Amino acid sequence: MQAWRVHRNGEPAEVMAREEADRPEPGPGQVLLRVRAANLNFPDALLCRGHYQVRPPMPFTPGVEVCAQTPDGRRVIASPALPHGGLAEYAVADEAEVLPAPEALDDAEAAALLVGYQTGWFALHRRAALKEGETLLVHAAAGGVGSAAVQLGKAAGARVIGVAGGPDKAETARLLGCDMVIDRRGEDVVAAVKEATGGRGADVVFDPVGGAAYTQSAKCVAFEGRIVVVGFASGDIPAPALNHALVKNYSVLGLHWGLYRRHDPAAVRHCHDILTEYAAKGLIRPLVSERVPFAEAAGAVQRLADGATTGRLVVLPEEAAA
Repeated sequence: MQAWRVHRNGEPAEVMAREEADRPEPGPGQVLLRVRAANLNFPDALLCRGHYQVRPPMPFTPGVEVCAQTPDGRRVIASPALPHGGLAEYAVADEAEVLPAPEALDDAEAAALLVGYQTGWFALHRRAALKEGETLLVHAAAGGVGSAAVQLGKAAGARVIGVAGGPDKAETARLLGCDMVIDRRGEDVVAAVKEATGGRGADVVFDPVGGAAYTQSAKCVAFEGRIVVVGFASGDIPAPALNHALVKNYSVLGLHWGLYRRHDPAAVRHCHDILTEYAAKGLIRPLVSERVPFAEAAGAVQRLADGATTGRLVVLPEEAAA
């Protein structure tokens, strides 16, 4: 089979190589998947760089999220079991974690439902307990996981303020449904949030960026607000001032969605049922900005790593992309 594999750490465009490889053999409790679409995520870039919390043995195939077909013909979504990731013709996954693909979504959209939307739902509902009528501030609102948080915030009845970098990403955030969009390149994020909320600030902040975004969040979070940290796409891991959290009476919450797969798999399936219902009602739909041919996967992962993308980039088999 054809697969993209990484033999050494570095920038995705430099270390990802398209190769002929053996079809992976499922282990106990695993299932072989024929990949129909592979959604790209920032962890794919981190895996290539050797900066992700999981370090699979080399050579490995990136791709942590797919829509695929099982040997018995089921159309499913799954997070492949590394080192046999989704940027290949075939991958393997733990059978217990394979979920039915929503009928309301095509292959590319379904491939983008698992990681980002589950992360967004657990962050907003299990960690931050977002309530109807509250104000939600979403950093990187035009990105993969940020776009999911925007749609989920609107589905929950929140007022959503999106932060994006540049006019194109700001327009994407508006199309996603943000009630207000702040272009961080030309506007003062803290001042804009405070003005929009009458000085109160945001009740919940969704932060997949870290660095300056977290600093801004701490300055414009409301009394009894909640900042949910879901990643550090900026590459800068902040060190929260706990005295500041005490004085302003807000919470800093961490969200690592993968831990729920291990500690509470029933909650993951419950979330999937909710997301499937949302998709059927049209409340959510992954924004697939590019459907990338398999041959161009390495360049697409690099653009994602460089922050040069909006929405979701989904890699398709050559015949499907054509």
